[in-house]
Amino acid sequence: MARAGIYKSEVIRARNNLLAMGRYPSIDAIRSELGNTGSKGTIHRYLKEIEEEEGGNTGTQVAVSDAIQDLSARLAERLHLEADQRMAALTDKHKAEISALNDTIIALRNEVDSFRSQSERQVLELSAEKTTHSETQSTLQEERIVRAQMTQRIEDMEGQLAKEETHRISLEEKHQHAREALEHFRTAAKEQREQDQRQFEQQIQFLQGELRGAKETVNAKQQELIRSHEDNARLSSEQTHFRSELHRLETEIRPLRTAREQLAVFELKNQQMEERLAQSAVHIDELVAENQGCAEKLQEANQIGLRLEAELTAAKAVLASHEQILQRLTVAMKGSGQHKGRAEKQESLFDQEK
Repeated sequence: MARAGIYKSEVIRARNNLLAMGRYPSIDAIRSELGNTGSKGTIHRYLKEIEEEEGGNTGTQVAVSDAIQDLSARLAERLHLEADQRMAALTDKHKAEISALNDTIIALRNEVDSFRSQSERQVLELSAEKTTHSETQSTLQEERIVRAQMTQRIEDMEGQLAKEETHRISLEEKHQHAREALEHFRTAAKEQREQDQRQFEQQIQFLQGELRGAKETVNAKQQELIRSHEDNARLSSEQTHFRSELHRLETEIRPLRTAREQLAVFELKNQQMEERLAQSAVHIDELVAENQGCAEKLQEANQIGLRLEAELTAAKAVLASHEQILQRLTVAMKGSGQHKGRAEKQESLFDQEK
């Protein structure tokens, strides 16, 4: 594992080792000799101090190619640093973009989940409203059946009442006729008695011969009178019976009136149920429209999620292409380092031949 810092003595030792091996003590070579430890800026600073300490003693020995190689090494190092910085900036930028896209996708997914839960809740509300609507329709149908039954019962009772009223009127007419006949009979009997009395006073002698026939006539008249009294008593009892029947009919009419009142209450409840049914139908239409709006919003959210996923895929592709460019730069820099090592080796061979 690389150490955090290096010392100047270590740089001097690595530089001397490279010179002893006939290699040019570049920054990369010294860093490789130190086990890839230390920053290139520190190694460059130590090399500059060593060159200043050595002064001009080594200046005459350094060839022009060494200066060019040193310059190319520094340029390569500078390019490497700039590439690292640019790559780090691009990496940070893409990481930030990816994080933003992930946050957006999470927000959209949460919104989609919210829309789904809202849609499911509205579906449940719609189902409950439909159930209530069905129950209301069933109750309304039952009320209509009860109303029809009550109407039929009222019509039957009204028909029966009309029949009883007709029968009562007929009985009253009969009773009136009987009373008129009885009154007429009484008047006729009174007139007859008065006439008989006058005829008795005028024809007393004539009536003595016909006393038996008169007695029989009187007896017959008495029998008729008795029958008349019996008819009168019978008509009185019938009148009493008719009055009791009338009272019974009035007693039966009272439930009919109560039934009419109940029918009015049922009609009011029926009207209220129909109003509730109309309100339920309007609410069902509103829920259906709101459910369609949520479905459209859910479809739009899914399309936005697909578009963001496509953008994320494109961003990942761009990041992969940048990483490939970085790898190519790294390989190119390594190749330039190898080329520079071969050049140093050729220069050392050239120096040996000299």
